[in-house]
Amino acid sequence: MEELFSIFWRVLFYYFFLLIAIRVMGKREVGELTLLDFIVSIMIAEFAVKGIEERNIIIGTFPIVVLACTQIILAYVSLKSNRMRDLLDGVPSLIIENGKVNETEMRKQRYNFDDLLLQLRQHDITDFSRVAYAVLEPSGDLSVIEIETTAGDVVFPFPFIIDGEVQKKHLNHIGKSRDWLVKELMKRGYTDLKKIAVCSGSRNGHLIIDEKH
Repeated sequence: MEELFSIFWRVLFYYFFLLIAIRVMGKREVGELTLLDFIVSIMIAEFAVKGIEERNIIIGTFPIVVLACTQIILAYVSLKSNRMRDLLDGVPSLIIENGKVNETEMRKQRYNFDDLLLQLRQHDITDFSRVAYAVLEPSGDLSVIEIETTAGDVVFPFPFIIDGEVQKKHLNHIGKSRDWLVKELMKRGYTDLKKIAVCSGSRNGHLIIDEKH
């Protein structure tokens, strides 16, 4: 009976302890499970189980605290560095563009046609020609933008500017240059790129801009 009571309070303790730890790490831990989040979740579960089995609470709680602190630090660094964010979270992949499947990118991501068709069906799409862009997110989800819902002026799914930094590879993909972007921004009264938090747009010059506050 004493052993059962001991297990009961340890399970109860780790329940609330893990709840607090996950809250501290942020909502993205639950909302979007990236590869890094998946690894952290498995490790936390293992340490929690070990902590419940052992009578010494420090054995279970200390590794979880270390993981939580590491995750918070990496999340902060990712906010400040695009390269670190890409390294930790991964980079989205363009699978379909203007109704054409990018088989090279699919092979690179080890993503087969069965997976693609399944996720397109989940978006109620069976016709590739209806898809302007299909992006495979780092979490494994497929984001789909249909041509018929964008009135012909399709906004490119990747941003041109993030935290004041021009994303040249995204501009190159749509056949535009940094100079083109600067001119388009100046037409709208934006002269300092560093003051722009995020900027997306289309090939036709339609831009969606949000300034830093």
